Amino acid sequence: MSNIRLMLVDDHQVVRTGLKSFLHTQPDFEVVAEANNGREAIVRALELRPDIVIMDISMPEMDGLEATRRLKELWPQVVVLSLTVHEDKYYFMKMLESGASGYLTKQAASDELVQAIHTVASGHIYLQPALARWLLEDYQQLVEAPSTDKSGNGTGVGLEALSERERGVSEMVGQGLNNNEIGEKLGLSPKTIARHRERIMSKLNLHSRTELVKFAIRTGLISVK
Repeated sequence: MSNIRLMLVDDHQVVRTGLKSFLHTQPDFEVVAEANNGREAIVRALELRPDIVIMDISMPEMDGLEATRRLKELWPQVVVLSLTVHEDKYYFMKMLESGASGYLTKQAASDELVQAIHTVASGHIYLQPALARWLLEDYQQLVEAPSTDKSGNGTGVGLEALSERERGVSEMVGQGLNNNEIGEKLGLSPKTIARHRERIMSKLNLHSRTELVKFAIRTGLISVK
């Protein structure tokens, strides 16, 4: 099996050096690039095409939120794992909304970082268990609200409203795949996948990828590891 090619984005060189030293002890990891801010990260990621970008949030010139959003626009296939000091619901939700496939704090144990990298490399979403509670709290609020039911999206509409094909598309969107990648897997054109996504969002009354990820987790379409 080929190595997982990693890029480290952090404005503290000592952090990057420590991470690089640790990651190189793992038999299947290779650090191929580093950057000290979001702007540099975009340039280097597009040039070297790493498998995973490990992205800090608070950085000069361009922070990790904006860098992730722009990078996903320019290169939708990129996989971003957020590694940050921020144990904060705002940043957690914003990074998911920007397109990150995982969120981990720097307080996490080293073996959890290894697990997170393997998880996002395999196409799944990794949310640090201590932080994933925020998704569950949102779900609990929706369940307790008078206008909601166990569908979890505030409209009374659940998986039963989606066709089998729409469920499959929802699962892959939640895993971070773009229209081209989903189309390749299903043998459909990107335009057809785009229409499926529009119908799914309309049926479920959802307005962003983050909301769709939440819905997919709540209904069991995707699992959080």
